[in-house]
Amino acid sequence: MADRVGYQTRHFSLNNPQGEGQEDVPTLLRRLAATLEEMGDIEIRDLVFHNDTDDEGDPWPFVTVYYDDESEESPVGNGYGLR
Repeated sequence: MADRVGYQTRHFSLNNPQGEGQEDVPTLLRRLAATLEEMGDIEIRDLVFHNDTDDEGDPWPFVTVYYDDESEESPVGNGYGLR
């Protein structure tokens, strides 16, 4: 069995500030788009939308982004130690 070269996909989660408008999905998506533009050259691996609630039971959605930073050098090989 070949040794696996480790890849680490980064991630972050984003929601609207708690309080009035925390449930506003269009605002959340605009904030997400602005955040991704600010991050620059990244490769998105996955976006996951979550429906959550705050301590009072009010809706508080968030998005988790899984990405690779294109400015970082990738390991040699195909990820499984094979060249």
